[in-house]
Amino acid sequence: MSTATLAHLDDHRDESPAIVEMRTTFAKMHQLSRSEAPPSVACRRAWLDALERVIRAHTEDIVAAIQADFGTRSRHETLLADLFPTLAGLKHARQHLARWARPRTMPVHWAFQPGSNKVHPQPLGVVAILAPWNYPVQLALAPLVCALAAGNRVIIKPSEFTPQTSELLARMIREVFAPDQVQVVQGGPEVAEALCRLPLDHIVFTGSTRVGHAVMRAAAENLVPVTLELGGKSPVIVHGSYPLEKAAERILVGKLLNAGQTCIAPDYVLVPRGQTQAFVQACQAVIARLRPTLAQSPDYCAVINDRQFERLQGYLAEAKAGGAQLVELNPAGETFEPAARKLVPTLVIGANDTMAVLQDEIFGPILPLVEYDSLDSAIAYVNARPRPLALYYFDRDSGRIGTVVERTTSGGVTVNDTILHIAQEELPFGGVGPAGMGAYHGKVGFDTLSHCKGVFYQSRMNAAGMTNPPYGKPIERLLKVLIGI
Repeated sequence: MSTATLAHLDDHRDESPAIVEMRTTFAKMHQLSRSEAPPSVACRRAWLDALERVIRAHTEDIVAAIQADFGTRSRHETLLADLFPTLAGLKHARQHLARWARPRTMPVHWAFQPGSNKVHPQPLGVVAILAPWNYPVQLALAPLVCALAAGNRVIIKPSEFTPQTSELLARMIREVFAPDQVQVVQGGPEVAEALCRLPLDHIVFTGSTRVGHAVMRAAAENLVPVTLELGGKSPVIVHGSYPLEKAAERILVGKLLNAGQTCIAPDYVLVPRGQTQAFVQACQAVIARLRPTLAQSPDYCAVINDRQFERLQGYLAEAKAGGAQLVELNPAGETFEPAARKLVPTLVIGANDTMAVLQDEIFGPILPLVEYDSLDSAIAYVNARPRPLALYYFDRDSGRIGTVVERTTSGGVTVNDTILHIAQEELPFGGVGPAGMGAYHGKVGFDTLSHCKGVFYQSRMNAAGMTNPPYGKPIERLLKVLIGI
C-alpha cells in the first residue's frame, strides 16, 4: 500500500469512531503483513487451537446469544448448524495444514528439464469476512479457519441484525487474538461499506445477491478479489419412482432447519404431474411425526425480525390473492401469534411465475410445489432460471442421477437428501453465476485465501542458451522440434 493510500485512509475524520478505529486497525495489519515473515505452520496451528478453545469455552454463551437474537432458536440447531461445521472445519484444517502449506512440486515440460517447478502457497495479507445473520457463528468463523490456516490477518464484520452474537464474537476474539491479528468490527451498513472500500487482499461475503452487488462494486475500487456466497432459488426434483414420504421427510428437515433461513434451503419442489396431492399428504404425515407442535416448541425457530416476517407474509398474501392454494402444515392446529415471529410452514400449490414465491429467494418456511411432465422438462425448468446455490435430486437410478448432475449447473448438489453437501470439508462450497463466485472449505478455502505462487528453478546445466540471440540455425532446429515449423 502506497504512502498516498495510507494518507487517504486518514482523511476521514468526520466518520464514526468505529470506522476510524477499523481503518487504523487495517493500516497496522497491512503494514505487518508486508514487513513480517509469513507465520509458520506451528504458529497457524496455535491460532486454530486458540480458536477452538474459545469456541468450546463459550458454547453455552453462543447458544444463549443466538437464542436472544432470534427470539426462539433451537439449542440443538445452533449446536448442529453453527458449532459442528465450524469445529469440524477446524479439526480438518489442523490435520492437513502441513501438507497444504508446503511447496508443491509440479511437472516440467521436457524442454526445460532438468529445471523444476514448485507452487509456494503464501498468505495474501489482510482478509475481510462479512458474515450474515442466519448462521452468525458458522459463517463468521468457518471462513476465519481458512484465513488463519492460510496465514492471514483478518477483520470480521458480523451482522447488525444479531447484536448479541456479534458482541459475543468480539469478546471471544479479543480473548485469544491480538487486535492486529484478528479483529471484530461492529456496526451497520456504513461500517460494512467502509470496510469493503479498504485496499484489502481478499473479501469473503455471505449474504443476499443485492448486497453482494454493493460489496463487489466497493471492492472493485481497489481491485480486491471477492468470494461471494449468495443464494437464490435452490430447487428440489423428486423422481416419480422415489418414495414420496422419504423425500418429504428429507426435504422438510432441510427446509425447516432454522425455519428456512438457510442460503441452501430447498426453495421449491418439482413434483411429477399428478403426484402433488400425494406429496402434500406425505408432508402432512412427516410434519406430524417430526414436529407435532410448532408455535410453542423451542425447537422451531422464529423469523429473525419484523421486516423479514412481514416480507414472508406478503409472499403468502400475494400467492393466495393470485389463486394459489396454501396448505398449512400445522398438525396441532396451533395459533401462531405474530409477536412471536413464528410462521406456520406452508406449501404453495398452483403459483405462477409472476408471483414472488417463484421469483425471489424465499428464506423462510414457505415451499412452492411445481408439477413437471418429464425429467427433461424438470431439467429445462431449472436451467431456464438463474443458477442456484444448491440443487437436490431424489432418485435411486444411477443413470438418471448422473443425467441431472451433468445437465444442471448449481453451486453444489446433494442427492437423496438436502443441505449435507455443505458439511463435507473435502468438497468446495460456493456459488455460480448470481448465486456467487469462488469457494471455500478445506483445502479449497486454504488455496482461495492464499497466493499460490509459481516458481521455476533453473538447473545449473540447462539449454537456455539455445534461445539467445543472435538467432540462427540452432533456434530454427529447436523451434521445429518444439512447434513443428
